Amino acid sequence: MADTSLNPASPPFFTALDPSQLRSRSDFAQACLSLLNPLLPFFSPHSTRLRLGATGTRFDESAAQLEGFSRSMWGVGSLLACETPTLAPTPTSDANGGSPPHSDLFPCYAHWLEGLRNGTEPSHPEFWGWCEDSDQRMVEMCPLAWGLLVSPQWFWEPLTREERGNVVMWLGSVNRKGMPDTNWLWFRVMANLAIWKCAGEGRPGGGTDDGEEVVQVDEEQMSRDLNRLESFYRGQGWSNDGPEGYTQMDYYSGSFAIQLLQLIYVKIRGGVDPERAERYRGWAREFAVGFVRYFDEQGRAITFGRSLTYRFAMAGFWSAVAYADLELPAPLTWGVVKGLLLRNLRWWTMQKDMLTSQGTLSIGYSYPNQFLSENYNSPGSPYWFMLSFVALACPEEHPFWQAEEEAYPQLDQLGGHVVVMKEPKQILCNKGHTFLLSSGQQCHYPMRAAESKYGKFAYSSAFGYGVPTGGYFVNAIGGDNMLALSDDEGETWKVRRVALSVRIEEREGLPVLISEWKPWKDVLVETTLVPPSAGYPNWHLRMHRIRTGRALMLSEGGFAMAGEKRADGRMLNIGIAENEGREQSDQEAVAVSIVGVVGIRELGTRQRKGEVIDEDANSNLLASRTVLPTLTVSMDAAEETATFITAIYAVPASASAWRSSWQEAWNQPPKVPEWLQANLGTS
Repeated sequence: MADTSLNPASPPFFTALDPSQLRSRSDFAQACLSLLNPLLPFFSPHSTRLRLGATGTRFDESAAQLEGFSRSMWGVGSLLACETPTLAPTPTSDANGGSPPHSDLFPCYAHWLEGLRNGTEPSHPEFWGWCEDSDQRMVEMCPLAWGLLVSPQWFWEPLTREERGNVVMWLGSVNRKGMPDTNWLWFRVMANLAIWKCAGEGRPGGGTDDGEEVVQVDEEQMSRDLNRLESFYRGQGWSNDGPEGYTQMDYYSGSFAIQLLQLIYVKIRGGVDPERAERYRGWAREFAVGFVRYFDEQGRAITFGRSLTYRFAMAGFWSAVAYADLELPAPLTWGVVKGLLLRNLRWWTMQKDMLTSQGTLSIGYSYPNQFLSENYNSPGSPYWFMLSFVALACPEEHPFWQAEEEAYPQLDQLGGHVVVMKEPKQILCNKGHTFLLSSGQQCHYPMRAAESKYGKFAYSSAFGYGVPTGGYFVNAIGGDNMLALSDDEGETWKVRRVALSVRIEEREGLPVLISEWKPWKDVLVETTLVPPSAGYPNWHLRMHRIRTGRALMLSEGGFAMAGEKRADGRMLNIGIAENEGREQSDQEAVAVSIVGVVGIRELGTRQRKGEVIDEDANSNLLASRTVLPTLTVSMDAAEETATFITAIYAVPASASAWRSSWQEAWNQPPKVPEWLQANLGTS
């Protein structure tokens, strides 16, 4: 086992880093090290596992502890990719009686080498186990394959012939097994890619220079997987996370898996598969032009979809662009790409509550939060975070690292501030407040809080989404950017989870999203989402047309935000003074705090009660204590049809001069467009 005393100059915890100093490749490496070093005390006796906590998952504990080991390899492999092994200052013996390679940058890397040896040795007591159908080990092969692909001098060449055979056999156990028909197929491709590159014909000299037998990779399996993955492609650079029948295009379509792994494939195997590689380059260029809009000028990413506990991995696409040497269309220069990646990293260093007291990543987002988690999140899962360090596999002289960091690009060069993303069924809005309007996405299998992660009307980079903490009172449903309906006088609530039909149309020069959904068989809701119009950058509109056969209570929420007072941390008072507090009355509700302003207004003829509610604690990704402006009303069964027109207001504190300008803008909401006004007369 590696001697942790060999690394006396451990950097401070990640959240103690100075954001202003995170500019260069060396700074980036130090950020990576600041997350790796706190893992060292948690290794199992033979270094194959990391036990970082006691919470469970839907899969076995061995695989859960493998996650922490394997996912950190995104960082270890990237960190060492450009380093050359040396002899240790004080030579030691490894398990084979030889002297292991030494890294001046990260001496404790030997934990991961030892773990790879022991975890793939079938007779070892800490053997990871062979793959079974739909096994979590399939996922964990991906970052292990990455380490082998980019740092063979550290993780392949030190192995004996027998140990290499063990690694190949273990990775190969993924073949001919049942696997989810989703992004998971890429994990099998990566396992086979590592076999091909390290032990097969992808080795230097075609695999014949070192005298070792050439391992024949399962090319048929790899080709079948790649072809199947390409069948998920829809357009604009976007792939669905699975086949036809549903729309699920989230960060797995980009940074977490599909786009990122396509670009790794381009770099590793593009020379022998040039046609496919060029196709992937083209898709990445298309994707980048739209994906830049998911980030704001401060580096924050829009909170949308599942697995957001992976955090910095949301920006992984930009790191993969660098690794693949991919030049993007103007204005996405190397300096712009560098800025997108580093600003996101710097923002994460400022989330002071996201680490445990030991310096390890917690399950959560800006703070530890199990309500956010999925049933596949083990304490080691958050280390998918590390994949955004893949740009460390680029040497210092790479144009990405040599470029001067540039500011967020001018979106006028990319189609303006309101743009339709046809395939993900979203409208991206990027002026003053970075957010998206969404209709039609859904998770294709049962998942905790799926309605919150995919079914809300809007998602923001500044105001994180909420998830349910329970189902028996409206404060606990994570009701931001939702229309919640109750047929039992407010005891239980239903929201949009599955849209029955979705279409994008144009009205008076603006794109609009229209969807239908049915909370019950005799209740039909048609929702129309309208992005900001000229002169109203911080407003968007919604129209709900409801047909019901039962009595209902309705509660509609705007954006939620941190609701604590600056002076004493207590919840916001009724009444606004010195840009702090909440106000509520018929037809409207608004709240102001240190993070900005959020509000909601009824613009139609129906009377609704405005209220700023205190949401249940820990329901929001960004803040543990949040308030939510809402409008509530009741409908009788005899009413049959009603139409509501809602104006949603949101100004993040990052907006210029927001404290002096928000109130005037709040008091001058947009007028109801004529085409929406016409609907009021028919309700």
